[in-house]
Amino acid sequence: MITRFFSTSKPIHLVLISFFVLGLFLAVRLGYYSEGISALQIGKEVLLYGITLLSIFVLSFFVNKNNLTKQNSFKILLFSLFLACIPATIEYGSIIVSNVFILFAVRRIISLRSNLHIKKKLFDAAFWIALASLFYFWAILFLILVFAALMFYSIGQSSNWMIPFTGIVTVALIVVSFNIVSQNTFGDMNTFIDTVSFDFSNYNQRNLMVSITVISLAGLWPLFFYVKKLQDKSRSLRPSFVLILIALIIGIAIVVLSPNKNGSEFIFLFAPLAIIMTNYIESIKKVWLAELFIWLLVITPIFQLVP
Repeated sequence: MITRFFSTSKPIHLVLISFFVLGLFLAVRLGYYSEGISALQIGKEVLLYGITLLSIFVLSFFVNKNNLTKQNSFKILLFSLFLACIPATIEYGSIIVSNVFILFAVRRIISLRSNLHIKKKLFDAAFWIALASLFYFWAILFLILVFAALMFYSIGQSSNWMIPFTGIVTVALIVVSFNIVSQNTFGDMNTFIDTVSFDFSNYNQRNLMVSITVISLAGLWPLFFYVKKLQDKSRSLRPSFVLILIALIIGIAIVVLSPNKNGSEFIFLFAPLAIIMTNYIESIKKVWLAELFIWLLVITPIFQLVP
């Protein structure tokens, strides 16, 4: 059974997930090159595949290190299954890059609970989020997570509240410097700031609607369970779990605000939702129910292949 196999954390799980994501990449992205592919394009695809795997490794690393779940591989399994359910999340290279930067930032934000190297972690988190926003503008909303962490971890020094802005300014200076050197201009701010759209008609496509419905329904009860169990967490760990919940809410906000609703924007939901669902699966005493949750996500991409 899937739940029994992934109920521990072993290197073989990462290997299998890597091959699964490779197959997903070949199925989704090679269709773009039906008329042939150059060495440069192969290099680009290998790089994007590597970045996607890096996202999974970073997720596994900071979740295990901060005890956000037990030592198992459910979170990386769920993350990869989410990618398969909404393959548009790996169709756009820019959003893959943006998401891995956000995961780097979340890793630094969660690690603030140790109260060590606070200034460096705040700078790093804001820096990564600012970089992520260069590839997908609305990723900038994850800055909310930085300031939420400052409150939850009671980091009260006023100077600490200014550090995230230095991370943002640093990225801005790098971008301006690059534009001056390459184009002899400071750059146009309007090309960076994205618009907002509340037109959800693109989600009416059958495959996308089925995937969104399945992921939403599969995640709804685990979300209620997660919120209910927050009070049971130890005082030192509770802020970390609340921050994951806030990250999910920010991901939902990005989906709502996204100007081009093609499904790729859902990638920002996958990491926090994988953590939340893993917490629920770990608590289920009836194995068949845990299997049902996972098999539902396994079957959904297969169902999409049916014309």
